[in-house]
Amino acid sequence: MALRTLSGKHADARKGRGAGVNPEGRFEQVEREAFDDGWDSAAHEEERALKTVVTGEHARSILSRNDSPDIPFTQSINPYQGCEHGCIYCYARPSHAYRNLSPGVDFETRIFAKSNAATLLRKELSKPGYRCELIALGANTDPYQPAERERRITRGILEVCAEFNQPVGIVTKNALVERDIDILAPMAEKGLAEVFVSVTTLDHELARRMEPRCTAPLRRLQAVRALADAGIPAGVMVAPVVPFLNDHEIEAIVAAAAEHGAQRAAWILMRLPYEVKTLFRDWLERHYPLKAAHVMSRVHQLRGGRDNDPDFGSRMRGEGELSQLIKRRFDIACRKAGLNQARRGEGMHRNTALFRVPGVAKQGSLF
Repeated sequence: MALRTLSGKHADARKGRGAGVNPEGRFEQVEREAFDDGWDSAAHEEERALKTVVTGEHARSILSRNDSPDIPFTQSINPYQGCEHGCIYCYARPSHAYRNLSPGVDFETRIFAKSNAATLLRKELSKPGYRCELIALGANTDPYQPAERERRITRGILEVCAEFNQPVGIVTKNALVERDIDILAPMAEKGLAEVFVSVTTLDHELARRMEPRCTAPLRRLQAVRALADAGIPAGVMVAPVVPFLNDHEIEAIVAAAAEHGAQRAAWILMRLPYEVKTLFRDWLERHYPLKAAHVMSRVHQLRGGRDNDPDFGSRMRGEGELSQLIKRRFDIACRKAGLNQARRGEGMHRNTALFRVPGVAKQGSLF
């Protein structure tokens, strides 16, 4: 088992970082903790670990496929592993454990970029047996996190999708998506592109604490407006809904989304899988100690007495009367705002009929 040096298992919260601890992943068998030996080495180690390091790597595959009944897509691409946005609630954090890295601070500071993503996607789409279906970007980590500004991996993926007429759906918290309107707008005209911007809260102080390196809430809404004005179907994800922290904002977020040109909205209840529950509890005690017990009590009411519910059908929405109340509030807010007017499926821009492999003539009918 490979060892790694922790940057302080109970490190103090640092400005611009969501997690205040760096616990071992669930696969680790040995634990090491930094301490002050009088030579100031622990302090230097802490400082080093909190710098963001982006490592380019050549992935062996690019499309992830799933058959989950509560996810509206079957294939996705994650251009990056790890995410500098630092959202404390991020359900993707446990994926860093597969690299012998922590789902805590490591997840926010050790980012891996799939440098050959566009090349791999081109090969995948060119395979004779490829079946065209919507590709989701942002299903795990944000495709427009800070590293994308220089790496441009997501943009390369979109360029390939545009060339093949491959439909794509994007979920992001970063206004950087506006940079790629020149690609997304022509795709949207063909029914090949849609974008959801995640707006967790309109409270800048809560956003600063809960998702420290994301675009500010108002700026995200401005991105929705820019997308809508360019003819790109835009929606807002009220996600995650966190009891006693942002659940009271559902109506306000939906109304703001409509005012900024969104056509659709959706919501997801906070999930706390594996190490995320430990990280979130620690964050609660540091930032909202007077609310911590109330938040977790309400989470347990929504999750059948547990911190997390991994079951299909309930993991995204929770269960019981409280879950139904959130759903009713959300549905009423959307009706008042004029969102989600199309019948289920009609609003999904995923035209697969136009897909083609460049340079390959489409097979015509024999009759």
